[in-house]
Amino acid sequence: MTAPHPTPDLFALSEIQGPVLRPRDPGYGDEVTGFNLAALHAPDVVVGATSPHDIVTALRWASATHTPVAVQATGHGANFPIDHGLLINTARMTDVTVNPETRTATISAGAKWRHVLDAATPHGLAALSGSATDAGAIGYTLGGGLPVLGRTYGYAADLVHSFQVVTPDGTLHETDATNEPELFWALKGGKGNVGVVTSMTCGLLELPTLLGGGIYCEAQHAEPLMTAWAEWIKHVPEAMCSAFTLLRLPPIPQIPEPLRGGFWARVAVAWTADPAEGEALLAPLREAAPVAVDLVEEMPYAALDRIYMEPQDPLPARESCSLLRELPPEAIRAFLDEAGPQAADYPLLAVGLRHMGGALSRPARTEDAICARDAGFLLEAVGVLAAPPAAEAIERATASLHRAMAPYGTGLTMVNIHGTPGDAEDRARAWTPEVLTRLRTAKKTYDPANLLRYGHTVTQ
Repeated sequence: MTAPHPTPDLFALSEIQGPVLRPRDPGYGDEVTGFNLAALHAPDVVVGATSPHDIVTALRWASATHTPVAVQATGHGANFPIDHGLLINTARMTDVTVNPETRTATISAGAKWRHVLDAATPHGLAALSGSATDAGAIGYTLGGGLPVLGRTYGYAADLVHSFQVVTPDGTLHETDATNEPELFWALKGGKGNVGVVTSMTCGLLELPTLLGGGIYCEAQHAEPLMTAWAEWIKHVPEAMCSAFTLLRLPPIPQIPEPLRGGFWARVAVAWTADPAEGEALLAPLREAAPVAVDLVEEMPYAALDRIYMEPQDPLPARESCSLLRELPPEAIRAFLDEAGPQAADYPLLAVGLRHMGGALSRPARTEDAICARDAGFLLEAVGVLAAPPAAEAIERATASLHRAMAPYGTGLTMVNIHGTPGDAEDRARAWTPEVLTRLRTAKKTYDPANLLRYGHTVTQ
């Protein structure tokens, strides 16, 4: 058993307005626990930040005491346990200010996309969020941010105007495309390598409603539905965003009937143009196999969670992804051989392919560290780590799936969905060699002591 690291004197943290807790203090457990319960954090100190001043003070203390630092808002991306060091919890910083004239939102460090939508919706505006609006807006965007409407509008990072960020020496920076552009570059897709973001200002969309939801078939019909989807996406316009997923849903109350406890093949769709045109486009999918449940409907943008219906309660999850260039018939066969109906007792909750391309393939207006613009598809796998035997089975199935699909891949992942980062070679798969070299240079500039070394970070 590793002996606890000595905790330096915390007097310098007395100026912090939020709680400053050690492991035996009341409330410590709640403060360090995030959405993904697979990562059990055990920092020496946790700071519940309430303002940029709290973050500045915490980082100055960490710099002075050579204490490594991690950051957490919602913990959706908590796939790497924090041992010792300082954890800055930004969950109290949820302010969102919307400017309807400029169609922008300034979002504080701990705000969820749900907070942003609540502020933007009264103005008929929408944020370029992901499939779960309970996730933190800033952590999602630092990883590039793959939105539900990505084919139509691009990555979430593409809409960022500026960041306010504290570097590990405790300096507060305002950065955009012209003010410290290298820092701005590293924050758009480089994840948490160079600083702790206290707020960001990003563009919003004039999009009060959309057509979205899922078309579900029993999994025995997975092959005809997937084959039809793979052909269908070759011809749809950029206003149509979709994903094919195999779902093995447990029989728990959190999952609505009639989906509860079922094994489903689903095509999830989101369409931003005329609803009648979108409905007409869906005809080939509805004709490909018997539809058991059809949840596609015109909905307020703020109801985005209905499309993918991701879990709303914390759980221990193992997620992973690969980027694919193409999906030829042999790739469909490999996918179904791994995860299809014949795979008895398959341990993964969800295995899916998201259609990319469109606006996701176009260069950003300003440079960024996103390395997925040449991908045609995102392959994603999720398992729930209920017990040690299940965890072992999930690891084996995950590795086997990505090996089977590797011949069709780019060799890269997306940092937000990469899963638990391994060694330096594994971590490097989130970026091209050129971007990784540049990110390491930025890391050396802004975090020379490598204080930000938890999670999916790079070596200098």
